[in-house]
Amino acid sequence: MEHVDVLIVGAGLSGIGAACHLRRRLPSASMAIVEARSAIGGTWDLFRYPGVRSDSDMLTLGYSFRPWRGSAVLADGTSIREYIRDTAREYGVDRLVRFDSKVVAASWDSASATWTVTIDTGAETSTLTCGFLFSCTGYYRYEAGYTPDFPGLAEFGGAVVHPQHWPAELDWTGKRVAVIGSGATAVTLVPAMAEAAAHVTMVQRSPSYVLSLGSRDGLGDLVRKVLPARFAHPAVRWKNALAGLAFYRLSRRFPDLVRRVLRWGARKQLPEGYPVDTHFRPDYAPWDQRVCFVPDGDLFRAISSGKASVVTDKVIGLSRDGVDLASGETVPADVVVTATGLSVLPFGGVEVTVDGERVDFADTVAYKGMMLSGVPNFAVAIGYTNASWTLKCDLVAEHVCRLLAHLRERGLRTVVPVEPDGSVRRLPFIDLQSGYVKRAGAALPSQGDVAPWRLHQNYPRDVLLLRRGRVDGEGLVFS
Repeated sequence: MEHVDVLIVGAGLSGIGAACHLRRRLPSASMAIVEARSAIGGTWDLFRYPGVRSDSDMLTLGYSFRPWRGSAVLADGTSIREYIRDTAREYGVDRLVRFDSKVVAASWDSASATWTVTIDTGAETSTLTCGFLFSCTGYYRYEAGYTPDFPGLAEFGGAVVHPQHWPAELDWTGKRVAVIGSGATAVTLVPAMAEAAAHVTMVQRSPSYVLSLGSRDGLGDLVRKVLPARFAHPAVRWKNALAGLAFYRLSRRFPDLVRRVLRWGARKQLPEGYPVDTHFRPDYAPWDQRVCFVPDGDLFRAISSGKASVVTDKVIGLSRDGVDLASGETVPADVVVTATGLSVLPFGGVEVTVDGERVDFADTVAYKGMMLSGVPNFAVAIGYTNASWTLKCDLVAEHVCRLLAHLRERGLRTVVPVEPDGSVRRLPFIDLQSGYVKRAGAALPSQGDVAPWRLHQNYPRDVLLLRRGRVDGEGLVFS
């Protein structure tokens, strides 16, 4: 049976990043990457809907070891996909990817200190063993997004599509489009589709906070122009990371102030008399759910031009002519896009067992936001919810490399977080009130209320914890 030192699950943004970190820091470690789909890129290869782009600035969404060279702050999906693939080629890890290989089970054996991993390739099932298992699959189901069971769906006379599986042949030119949803996907789709559609209506049950972000970073461009690249990239990356953290902390500490600022920003970019409080003033506080960023206010421009509109009401179903609302109105549509969110699937849906006992992730506690109590030689790359995904995943990959080096240097084979005692209070793993988080809460691990069990959503603090902190600290047992 084939054996590798490290098996990475997933060849998306975090999986390729993890492989590059390992190649740079532990070049002698044998490694393989298994990817359930047939291409590198993960989310950025899967999502092909109109206008798909990042909702984090690219200087922080890009890797710390390979600067993003593009000028756009919020880049389009194609550019991000090519950036990931170019990075994989540059570091030679593209040759390590085994495509169309879905991990369905992983079994840990303490006697041999190895994982036996079962892989389904569609045509057959195979196994390999590894010393360390690194899950970089994110937390949502790739096979299908979340679509509510709308009554009358079969009666609708037009096309119904979910952004997660966008049909390449769909033509909405000159047609009426209804986009159901108010999150990052919806606010991206509306201005993109409005360019060719007869009209686009964003139908939302409740508003989201929307903030316009300039497509260029003037200060960042200046820094990159003045300083050498090896200084400019970390400087701009830190600038953007700290700015994002400051906005998040301000939102949590002074929510009413930030709410007023966001409302002012929306009102400034919309026509006089527009009902801003109806369509762009949520009931919840900023960052209870993610704030939606739009480049150069493109959503507000589409609304102001009359090419798009917003309706805030409850959807009760679909009928032949469009989307039926609780108010009794119908939004006329030829195409309905259900931008209604994700289906969460913890750690790729892999069935994990430790010495014959099945692991229920809901019973575990996350250690430093990257390992799980009672599960040896296992790490997960989960990014920030309040900042760039890659900021955290880069730190996790660095820490995994340091942890593996520590094991090697001391002749150790196993490391496992031990569940904290009752004095550590359990908290939800993801500190958001978004629908997809609420639907999956019972299936996710917990986190604690104190370090190292607390996930702080704080980049500077995690730099100290994961990049500079001890790898053999409290909470771990080595053998």
